[in-house]
Amino acid sequence: MENYTYNSVMLQLEGLQFSKYSVYPVFLFLFFSYIFIMFMNVGIVVLVFIDKSLHQPMYLLFCNLPVNDLIGNSIMVPRLLVDILQPPSERFISYYECVVQAFSTHMFGTASHTVLMIMAFDRYVAICNPLRYGAIMSNKMVMKLTVSAWGVAFLLVGILLGLTIRLNRCRTLITNPYCDNASLFKLSCESVVINNIYGLTFTVVLFTASIGSMVITYTKITVVCVTSKSKSLNSKALKTCSTHLVVYLIMLITGFIVITLHRFPQYSDYRKFSAILFHIIPGSMNPIIYGVQSAEICKSLSKLFRSKPVMPLF
Repeated sequence: MENYTYNSVMLQLEGLQFSKYSVYPVFLFLFFSYIFIMFMNVGIVVLVFIDKSLHQPMYLLFCNLPVNDLIGNSIMVPRLLVDILQPPSERFISYYECVVQAFSTHMFGTASHTVLMIMAFDRYVAICNPLRYGAIMSNKMVMKLTVSAWGVAFLLVGILLGLTIRLNRCRTLITNPYCDNASLFKLSCESVVINNIYGLTFTVVLFTASIGSMVITYTKITVVCVTSKSKSLNSKALKTCSTHLVVYLIMLITGFIVITLHRFPQYSDYRKFSAILFHIIPGSMNPIIYGVQSAEICKSLSKLFRSKPVMPLF
């Protein structure tokens, strides 16, 4: 008969499974990826904050992405680095830390969608209603959109984790490299039908709203660009929308890979590594894509690093 430990405060993480020769290469890859994510995203936020020419709705809304990347990776990656150096039998985590990690993980994924949705709205107004852009995208509207993006994500994820926290636990093994909602409710011996129904509804609603808003937005932008026959408008749309679309597709594809691999238990190791890359790839690519594509950000960087004349000593 199986022994159960009810509502244990300490849980064990299964973590990543790899040979002892791969430990340090994987550790170094994740470590330098984390340093790069921190440096690039903090740099983008600071740059937008100190350069008044970047105090525009597009860049203020974009700042939500690096903030999301910083929070999501700071809670997950450092803990993962510590666990990699630990033997599998010593990878323990408290239940409360696990809940916080699961909450931040789902907030990261959900906020990525909601933030990119409000950014799509900004691009729609800029290209389809350029004369009214200043009036529509006021500071008040930017604040409303930002609060809405984070508020909706917080509400959806709060309910998701709330349904899991109510369950009693009879197991202690987290079959994942880090904590998420599915790993937590699988610890319970109670019925998790409600959790599965809400989780499925949550995913369908989020992806439908996200993909639907992108399709509608970019369809209208395309129609405006085709009918206007304005080279300057088409050039502006191509530069700003291609950047936003590439960032969205990276986040969407990495998310779909993780969700798909959940359906194939035989590929659990690939799923675990994909779940980690879901945090690392967007966090690394977002500032690069926007930095390279945005003329204003490139101009601001060149001003920041432009060499100043050396004053004579005498």
